[in-house]
Amino acid sequence: MALQRWILTQALGTGGSHALGAGAIAAPACTSRWLSLDGMLLRIYADAEVRPGAAWQHLQPVQDIAGASSGQAAAFHYVVETDLAPAHAQQLTDWYAQEHLPGLAAVPGTVRARRYLCVDAAMPRSFACYDLTTPDALQSAAWLAVRHTAWSSRVRPLFRNPLRTMFRLAPAAVEPSRTGSPD
Repeated sequence: MALQRWILTQALGTGGSHALGAGAIAAPACTSRWLSLDGMLLRIYADAEVRPGAAWQHLQPVQDIAGASSGQAAAFHYVVETDLAPAHAQQLTDWYAQEHLPGLAAVPGTVRARRYLCVDAAMPRSFACYDLTTPDALQSAAWLAVRHTAWSSRVRPLFRNPLRTMFRLAPAAVEPSRTGSPD
């Protein structure tokens, strides 16, 4: 049976008050929690089915590659999300599978590179996720070389509604609320 992965992304308010309040959504035990560097987004991944009615989205694993820094602690999580227009979905899939994900996984500082498709969306949404030892990996010569290939230059303009976010491990006290606002 393939791994089932679920994701919850919640906008948080300003002021740094993100404590769990009464009525918060309970996440399954097998999760990783990430807080955006600006403190405005909480992202939780769960490897088990979540309670119906919660704002979780189902992710279909597409690719999973151990990185050059596999075995080291990943304190950062970089995510590139984009919608896939059906006319270009295969081009993006081939690029990620054959060049981009393997290339970025090979960069020192990358612990793991994964790609998912959100199966709950009207238009497939791609999530390319990179677990990193440091956010500085994105500025390294090796990372930039992978980003600036001829194939990348042809494919990147096909991204629709791209969103790039750097996360750090979230403290245990940071939890989502049912209302979508911090308590």
